[in-house]
Amino acid sequence: MLKPNYLLALCLMGAAHAQATSFVMTTDALVSLSMSATKGTSSNFKDDKIVLAAKDDAAAFVASHGEIRGVQLESALQHIRRTLPALRDTDEQLARGILAL
Repeated sequence: MLKPNYLLALCLMGAAHAQATSFVMTTDALVSLSMSATKGTSSNFKDDKIVLAAKDDAAAFVASHGEIRGVQLESALQHIRRTLPALRDTDEQLARGILAL
């Protein structure tokens, strides 16, 4: 039988790993979005009206684990992928990146 302290430690380690993974995904997407100007693309997304307008939709998307896909988020995802065709980030990674802008 596992001791309560050991169970707590396992839970905390699992939560820390989940947060670290989420942070890495968000950081990767943010770097992809904010570094777009240095890769020779036409815009930097931190000032992009289409992307910034999708922040609320991005928050709903992330909070619902992808269940809620608003029109503004869909438009922003298409815009980002059109601007950066080599980008391979998932919708969730991009939504997290939008939130971090």
